[in-house]
Formats: sequence, structure tokens, C-alpha cells
Amino acid sequence: MKKAKDVIRKYDLAEDDLEAKVKEAMGAGETPIDSVYEDSVRNFEVDSILKGRILDVINDDVIVDIGYKSEGIISINEFEDPSAIDPGDDVEVLLESVEDEMGEVVLSKKKADRQRGWEKIVSEKKEGDIVEGKVIRKIKGGLLVDIGVPVFLPASQVSIRRAGDIADQIGKEVKAKIIKIDESRMNIVISRRKLLEEEREIQKKRILDEIKEGEVKRGTVKNIADFGAFVDLGGIDGLLHITDISWGRINHPSDVLSIDDELDVKVLKVDRERERIALGLRQLTPSPWKNVDEKYPIGTHLVGEVVNIMSYGVFVKVEEGLEGLVHISEMSWTRRINHPSEVVKAGDRVEVVVLDINKEKKELSLGMKQVEVNPWMLVEEKYPPGTHVTGRVRNLTNFGAFVEIEEGIDGLLHVSDMSWTKKVAHPSEVLTKGDVVKAVVLSVDQEKKRIALGMKQLDEDPWQTVIPYKYKIGTRAVGTVTKLTNFGVFVALEEHLEGLLHISELTDRKIADPEEVVSVGDRIEVRVLRVDPDERKIGLSMVKRVDADAPAEPEAATDGGTDA
Repeated sequence: MKKAKDVIRKYDLAEDDLEAKVKEAMGAGETPIDSVYEDSVRNFEVDSILKGRILDVINDDVIVDIGYKSEGIISINEFEDPSAIDPGDDVEVLLESVEDEMGEVVLSKKKADRQRGWEKIVSEKKEGDIVEGKVIRKIKGGLLVDIGVPVFLPASQVSIRRAGDIADQIGKEVKAKIIKIDESRMNIVISRRKLLEEEREIQKKRILDEIKEGEVKRGTVKNIADFGAFVDLGGIDGLLHITDISWGRINHPSDVLSIDDELDVKVLKVDRERERIALGLRQLTPSPWKNVDEKYPIGTHLVGEVVNIMSYGVFVKVEEGLEGLVHISEMSWTRRINHPSEVVKAGDRVEVVVLDINKEKKELSLGMKQVEVNPWMLVEEKYPPGTHVTGRVRNLTNFGAFVEIEEGIDGLLHVSDMSWTKKVAHPSEVLTKGDVVKAVVLSVDQEKKRIALGMKQLDEDPWQTVIPYKYKIGTRAVGTVTKLTNFGVFVALEEHLEGLLHISELTDRKIADPEEVVSVGDRIEVRVLRVDPDERKIGLSMVKRVDADAPAEPEAATDGGTDA
């Protein structure tokens, strides 16, 4: 107190004045220290952007002075180029926390940058505007693109066509259109596809205006289907149909083309109304059909590859783009082929002969059997009429049996040539399939590939020898009634030999129906009235009914028989 009074006396100050000076120096009065501190803290609000100065870099921490009572810390990873950090540089930061559990000020440069970037984007851009940025990484549902702030590019909006692995876009610079801005959530959605579609529409109209049929264009294969490939001509796709890819046979466009292949194509047709373009690839090379008749005249022997097998024949590749059909009927002179696969398989090399050429329809008929000698050319020489042959019954029909006399060579044994005397209604009455029979060659038609055979011709004709002698006019015989008709009765004289008993020869009286006199199965005695060897008929007259046990032999019996 003494010292205070000494000071007052020394400086000649009043006590009240001295107290005021002290308070002023100590921050008392209107701006006390406590008040100044509170105001300082109040200016540092969380989530606000502040300007700071870099003081130092310690390990992975960047120390920043923001004018607060303590320095703030930022992770070095928040700087794009840590090597460029220099103490003394100014930096904008976002205050995340005034004091964390460690009592430190927590700052974020990235969040400050994002906030400033967002404010800049929102102030300068609107929905529909075009932006550019680098793809940062792949996230759920799409990609994250940095355009100053991270924005969302949905996977469906990456490209016009279905994208493969969108991760391939990471690190690439992309241009896109803003399709949505959500300021409340600080979210922006962009579309690269929409921009591409708009640009493509402009290019498409330009191409449709300029493109001409017959010109050659450079394009890129963008899609492959079963029926062809779609080629991007730089704004519009053209269809390259599978039939216009190659002159040769292809099973699928992918056999020749791959996605992203670049190739020259010829414009075949342009439909501007429907915005369709038909393209051709094979049309860039000469057609193999152009001079086919000069290169392969009819009769030319060739060696080709079996490329396709159908039920009706096989297609043989003569050269690239040129195929011919070997019909199943042209595969063998003699062999019965049910399916071409019995003879050849895909990939086989076969010798063929050119049979016919149709340039307009692009059809080339080939033959395999023509390479060999036609065995039918030798049949007439090998099997002249009268030749005795042995063969196996291969098939039965209503009119006869087909007998194979050598592999692939059949002869027809007609029912009328099976027996001199028996009435054969169906060949199954005499033969069965697989039977081995002997026959005589009756005739050979080389042109129609037919051989007529006969079995009965192995023996003499009884109608020319035995029957006329055995059944002379006036001869009596006992026979059995086999059939009744309105004009008379058929009588079996012996096995396979019948005669006709006309109704007028049944009795002396006039009758209307043979049943008035005889019945089927009756044994009767008859007299031979006439014998006609040429017509193979015997005319009879009834003598009388006889007992069932009476003999059926004629008066002058000999072996033989026929059909009447």
C-alpha cells in the first residue's frame, strides 16, 4: 500500500485515476479479459469455414493456426500433394470440433474444399448443364466422379449400350450432363448416357443426310445377335445381316466377328424414314458365283469338304463361298441310302462331279455316284434275258416281290410270273421276306433301271404240254365246286387247276341261279368241252353229281395244272 502511495506521489496521480489506469491495462471495465475470451470462442462455430496458416508438419499431422487459443490439426492425407505443403501457406479449413476428447481443435481441408466446390457448382451450374470430371472410384450402383465435388454417375447412365465392367472407367476423364441437383443433401446426379445420346442423335441426322447406297464406310462392331451384327458408323448403327457377312457358310456371326472389331462395310440400302441402314461385308469381294460356269463346267471332277448334312443330301464346299448339293439320290448307283450320314460325315473330303449350275438361284448340283461306273451299264451284258439267277426277297408289294440279285441290283418278280397254274392274289401266298429264290431274267430296261424276273419260267408251261393232252375234249373228270357265280360254276379238277361250268351246261332245264343245282363243296362229274391254252381256260359240262369218295382223276390222267 505504501508502494502504491509512493507511485501516486511520484507520478502525481490521483488514487481514482491510478485505479482506472490499472483496470484499463488489465482489461477491466467495458472489455474485461473474460468477455474478450468469450467473444473469441463464439466466432469459431462448428462446421464453419475458416482461413488458417500452416505452422508445421509433424509426422502425418499438419499443424494449422486459425487464430484460436490452440492450433488445429489436419491429416496430411487430406492434401492432394503432401510434398507441396509449406509452413506459412494459407489454407481454408472446416472446423469440425473446437475441442475433442484430447482437447485439440479438429479441422478438415477436404470438407472445406467440398463446401467451396459445392457452392461454386451450385452457383455456376444447373440441371441440364454439361460438366467434366475424373472418375474416382466405383461405388454401389455406379461411379463417383470428381467435378470439383464428388457426384454420382449411375451404372445405367455410363454408356448408351450395356456396359461391361464399369470399373474400367476409373481414372478416366468423362463428360456428362447434370440430371439432378439436391441442395439439401448436397447431392448431384449426372448422366454420360444422356449426353452421348444427344450427341449421337446429331451425328445420326448428319449421317442419314450424307450417306449413300453403294459407298464403303468404316465402322465398329457394337453388338452381335444370331441374325447378324450391328455396326456403329459414327452416330448410327447399321445392320450387317448374317447372309451378308461372308460368301461362305457361317453358323453364327461370332464365328467371323467380335465386339469392337473395326471394319469396312458396304452400304446396301438406306431407309431414312425408319432410320435403318443395311450393310454388307461380303460385297467388298467378288462373288464366287460370278464365273462359276466357266471355272467349273458341267462334268468337272472336284474334291470338296462336306460342310452340312441334311435328310435330303449333303452340302459340299468347293471353295470359300461356293457350295454344291449332292442329293441323296446322287450318292450311290446301287446302295439304298436312308440318310446321307450313312455314307459321309461332316468334314469328309469327297470327290464329286458337277451335274448342273443355276447362277441366278446360286445352285450347284453335284454327284458322288457319277465318279464311279454305273453298274446298270453292265446289267444287260451281265444278266441277259434267260439268265438263271438266285436272289433274296428284299420286299413284298401287292403286285409282286423285289429280289436282290446283287448289292443294289433288284429284279421284280411279278405275281403273274410266280406260278403257271396257281392264282396268286398276293406274293405272300408264295414267298416271305428274306427267302432265297431262283428265277429267270425275263427282260432288262437299262434306262429305267428295271429287271423283270420269273419263277414259273424255270419250268415248262403245262398249258402248252400237259394240260391239253390230259384234258382233251370229251374227257370226263370228277371235281369239286369251288365258287358259284351268276354265269356259272368254277370246278377244281386238281390242285391249282379249275374249269368253268357255264350255267347253261348245268342242266337241260333253264335255271336262273346255279344254286338250284349245286353248292360249293359238291363233288360232280364233268366233261371237257374245250381247252384254250392261250387263254388258259377249260370249258366244262356237268354230267352228274357223285359221291364224296369218288375219284377226281380224268379218264386220261397226267400231271399238270393251270388257272382257268
